[in-house]
Amino acid sequence: MSARLRARIKPALEMMEAIPGVVVGFIAGLILAPWVERHLASALVLIIWLPLSAGLAGLLWQLAKTRLRRRLPLSCAGLWLVPWLALMVAIALWLAPWIEQLWLGGDLRQLLDQRFGMDYATRNALIVGLAMGFAVIPSIYSLAEDALVDVPSSLIEGAQALGASRWQALWKVALVAAGPGIFSAVMIGAGRAVGETMIVLMASGNTALFSASPFEGMRSMAAAIAIELPEASPGGLTYHLLILAALVLFLFTFLVNTLAEVVRQRLRRRYRQMGHVMTSGAANTASRHARFHWLNDAWPWLCAASVALSL
Repeated sequence: MSARLRARIKPALEMMEAIPGVVVGFIAGLILAPWVERHLASALVLIIWLPLSAGLAGLLWQLAKTRLRRRLPLSCAGLWLVPWLALMVAIALWLAPWIEQLWLGGDLRQLLDQRFGMDYATRNALIVGLAMGFAVIPSIYSLAEDALVDVPSSLIEGAQALGASRWQALWKVALVAAGPGIFSAVMIGAGRAVGETMIVLMASGNTALFSASPFEGMRSMAAAIAIELPEASPGGLTYHLLILAALVLFLFTFLVNTLAEVVRQRLRRRYRQMGHVMTSGAANTASRHARFHWLNDAWPWLCAASVALSL
């Protein structure tokens, strides 16, 4: 990604990260949940089809001609990928009713109920997952992108100089060097997702019974504390259970953030040592070159003197 495009995309994602969880939960519970209930097959087709269409775009890019690649530079892939994904969304929404009619018996919700025994609730774990992804992915992307940008360009250039392709340099050099930073970004995003309250509270249906089905409601520990703590009598069993749930939630979030910070510090030490080794190596090479630099200037005169002596 070019620096100009990065300067535009990253602030937009940081603005998405700054959206309050109440707003995201409101949109998910009152707008997204009824639409998914009416168009369940279309939603599932979109969830499956969009990642496949992104991979298809990469495959078509590899098979494209050189002239087309020059017109569509890879550094601006985020711009020309948007109309491609919009076209794929339109195709998926057009094909979803046909797929539901031909392969799913005309009603996906009835098929899930009769064959698999899954009830569909309007606000369920699927809605929570979509809303949580909208809230968490920008922060993960921002931190992971910083980790990739901080990888020394000399590593990638050295890999390409040794014969590696651009994809091999990215996969085996850049991602390996930025792996701890990407891992810490994922862990921080997981910590935020576990501690999120309002999105789960407004989009999950607050079902006290937990089920493995993604189409039924749920209730997280944070949402249970927010709902039941005002009604719990101090000193009672429910009060102590809520205190225990808060302690477990705090310990899990603390461990996740601590692990992410430890990995980040290890990454910084690795880069610092790498930079020190590269700097010292360059300094030693420069000193050796400077030590024998006088030979380059004196070489013509030495040759002339040797010729004169031989004559």
